[in-house]
Parts: sequence; C-alpha cells; structure tokens
Amino acid sequence: MTAHDVPIRVDHVGIAIDSIETGEPFLEALGCEKILEEPVDDEFRWAYYELGDASRIELIAPIAEDTFLTNYLEENGPGLHHVTLEVADIDGIIGALGDEAVRIVDYTERDDWTEAFVSPANPTGTLFQLMEYHDSYVETRGGAENPCIGGARVGSDGR
Repeated sequence: MTAHDVPIRVDHVGIAIDSIETGEPFLEALGCEKILEEPVDDEFRWAYYELGDASRIELIAPIAEDTFLTNYLEENGPGLHHVTLEVADIDGIIGALGDEAVRIVDYTERDDWTEAFVSPANPTGTLFQLMEYHDSYVETRGGAENPCIGGARVGSDGR
C-alpha cells in the first residue's frame, strides 16, 4: 500500500558529464535520439535523449566555473547524478516524504514547473528530483520541444 495516491512516474535519469558532445555519440550508438538541449541559469546545459517510447536520459554538463556541477564532477567524476520523478502534486509527495522524515534539500518554483530535490541521505543513497510540470509548460512546448512522456503531464489523462 502506498502512502499517497498521487500519480508519479520516472521522467528521466540525469548523468553528469564534462561535455555533452563527449557523451552524445555513446547515447546515439545505444539508439537514443536527442529531443532537446538548452542552458539553465548560465551554469549548465542539459540535453534530453529519448530511447524507445518512454525512456529518457538527460546529460548535464557545466558551462560555468565553480558551480554545483563542477564541484560534483571534481568529487565524483562523470556518472549517474539523479533520478527525476514527474509527479502530479509535488506538495502532496513532499508531505508523504515528510511523514517518513525524508529531507527535501531544495524547492524551486519556476514559471513552467516546480522542482524539489530529495536528499541522497535516504535509504537508497540516490538524489531524486521531483518535478511537477505546470500547464504552461505543455502549452509553450509543442512537438519535440515538449519532453513530457507522451506529450502530456502525468495525471493529466488519468495516468
């Protein structure tokens, strides 16, 4: 039995890397197709790759010096950075995690989505990113620019 009834699904896994161009040929050899690439806050670039009909991988690479990502790469080298879960109600999930004494280390409301990071000091040792896309995200990103699985937010069609 789950602690909540909020629709949730794996959106993507994020891999930290020094350069997107370095990792991209490997992902292409696996059969991945790039669907989107853009900078975030002048600190890093992210690129989404689709594999099959619902699997996605994100490469994240620094574009500025002395950021969380350059520090992460210096300490850990390239590799799995986080697992992103798309949720229909981020505050509901955060409440359920709080009931289990799981710590949220960052919460940010952006124009088109809200995100929170679950401390990797949880029983899995994994950094989880919780992501709730807003309606505006789907409306402003059509076609390949819309990285929502199946083009729709989780829970928006009963899933």
